[in-house]
Amino acid sequence: MKRFHRCILSVSSGVLLSLPWLGFPGWMLFFAFVPLLYLENYFVKFKAGFPPVSFWGHVFLSAVIWNVLASWWMTKVSLAGVGAAMVFNAFLMASVWWLAHTIHRKFSASLGYIALISLWIAFEYLQFNWDVEWPCLQLGSILATNIQLIQWYEFTGTFGGTLWILLLNIFLFKFVTNYRLKSSSARKYITLAVFLIFLGVPALLSVFMYHNYYEEIDPVSVCIVQPNVDPYTEKFDWEAEQVKLNQFIRLAAEQTNGATDFILAPETIFEHQTLWNIDEFRSNSFLLRLQLFLKQYDKAEMVFGISSYKVYKEPKEYTTTARTANGLVYDRFNTALQLNKAGETQIYHKSKLVAGVEKVPYQNLFSGLKNSFIDIGGTAGTLGRQNEAKNFISKSGIWVAPVICFESVFGAYVASYVQKGAQVIFVITNDGWWKNSRGYKQHLLFSQLRAVETRRSIARAANTGTSCFISQRGEVLQATNWWEEAVISGQINKNEKLTFYTLHGDFVARLAVFCSVLIMLLMFVRKFR
Repeated sequence: MKRFHRCILSVSSGVLLSLPWLGFPGWMLFFAFVPLLYLENYFVKFKAGFPPVSFWGHVFLSAVIWNVLASWWMTKVSLAGVGAAMVFNAFLMASVWWLAHTIHRKFSASLGYIALISLWIAFEYLQFNWDVEWPCLQLGSILATNIQLIQWYEFTGTFGGTLWILLLNIFLFKFVTNYRLKSSSARKYITLAVFLIFLGVPALLSVFMYHNYYEEIDPVSVCIVQPNVDPYTEKFDWEAEQVKLNQFIRLAAEQTNGATDFILAPETIFEHQTLWNIDEFRSNSFLLRLQLFLKQYDKAEMVFGISSYKVYKEPKEYTTTARTANGLVYDRFNTALQLNKAGETQIYHKSKLVAGVEKVPYQNLFSGLKNSFIDIGGTAGTLGRQNEAKNFISKSGIWVAPVICFESVFGAYVASYVQKGAQVIFVITNDGWWKNSRGYKQHLLFSQLRAVETRRSIARAANTGTSCFISQRGEVLQATNWWEEAVISGQINKNEKLTFYTLHGDFVARLAVFCSVLIMLLMFVRKFR
C-alpha cells in the first residue's frame, strides 16, 4: 500500500471521529475506527518492512484532525494554549494505539484488540482523574446526541458507551476483512451476527427503557434566569454589578410566584473583586437586597454563582493557592451560593477546576507558576477549591446538587452528590466564552448524560447558550435561545432512588485499568524471559 493511500485512511478516521462533535449523529462512531484498524492490520501483516513507530505516525495524524475539528471552538480562549493541549492529547491517543499495535505484533490479534480496548478506556479514565483534565473527547459521551440509545448508562456510565463503540468497530472490521478475503460463509456470518448482536441488544434495550421509564411526581418549582451578559465586554466594577443585580431581580420577578421553590441564576453572575467576602455576608448589601426580594414570596430560595474570597488571619490557615495583596493573604473561589429570605446562606466552592484558566496543574511542583494562567476575565487564576461535593438543603427539605460549569463533565463526581442525598441537580454555567459555536451545545450534552446516569432531574442556568430543564430520561425541555436574555419557569421531579452507576461509579474504567496493568506486566515478563 502506498503512503498516499495510508494517509487517506488516517485522514478518513480523523474526519469520521470528528463528525459527531460537529453535529452529526453519534452512531457514526460505530465505524469511525475501521480505517485505522485496517491500517493497523496492514502494518502487522507487513511488520518486517515497518517498525511499530510507522503506525504511530498515522494514528497521530488521525488524532490531530479529530482534536482540531472537534475542539476548535476552545481556541476562542487561547489559540496557543489550546493548540498545545490538542497536540499533546493527540500524542497520547497515538501512543495508546501504538502500545496495542506492539502487543498485536508480538502476541496475537485477540490480545492486541483486548489491549486496545483496555488501554483506550484507561486513557479516557486518566483524562478525568489527573491534573490536566481533557475529557471532552470521550467516545461514550458524544452518544448523548441520541439520548434514546444510551438509557442503559444508568448502569455503566459513559465508559460503557466507549466500550460499546470500540467493540462495534472491531467486529465490523473483522466482518469486512473476512468478506474481502472471501473467508468461509460460516466465519463471515458469525462475525456479522456478533456485530449485529452487539449493536442491536444495547440499542433495543435502551429504547425499551426510554419508553418505559416514568418519573414519580414529586415536583420542585424552579425559575431560571438567563441574563445574557457578554463575558468579553463585561465589566466588574461596582456600577456594573449594580446593573446585573437590577437585571437579575427584574427577570426573576417575571416568573417567580408563591409556588416557586428556587430562583436559579448562572455561574459567577456577580464577580466584583472586593464585594463577596465570605466572612462578611451578613452585611453584604447585595445579599440584603436579594433577601428583601425573597420576602415577597412564601418559600422561594436563590441559588446563583459568585466570585468570592476568604482572607486568612493566621499562617496556619494559608493554602497552596493563597494570594498576597495589600498585606492580605486570601483565596479566591468560583462559588455557588444559596440564599433564603431569612438571610441564611450556604456555599459550595467549585472543585473541578479548568487547567490553565482556574488552576496551574500540579501546583505543588510548579508553585512559581500559580499566577500564570489564561486570562478570560472574571473568576480566573489559581483558585481555591473544595475537596468534595456538597449539597444545598432548602428550608422545605429539598436536597440540591450545585454543579458548577466544568464539573458537569465528570459523571462520577456528580454521582457523589447523589450518593450524599441530592434529589435534584442544578447546573450553573457561563457558556458565553465559546460564542455561537459547538462549545455551548456540547456542554449541554454532559448535563443530559448526568440526568440519565443518576436519574435526577436537572435545572440548568447558563449566562447564555442553553438554559433549560432536563428530565430524568435526559430530555431537554424549555430550552432558551442563544444570545438572548430570558427567564423560564417549570417543575422538575425529585428522586431518591440510586442507580447502579451512582452506587458503583466508573467500574468499567477501573476494570480496564486493571486489565491494562496485567497486559503491561505480560509484556514486561515476555521481554525479559
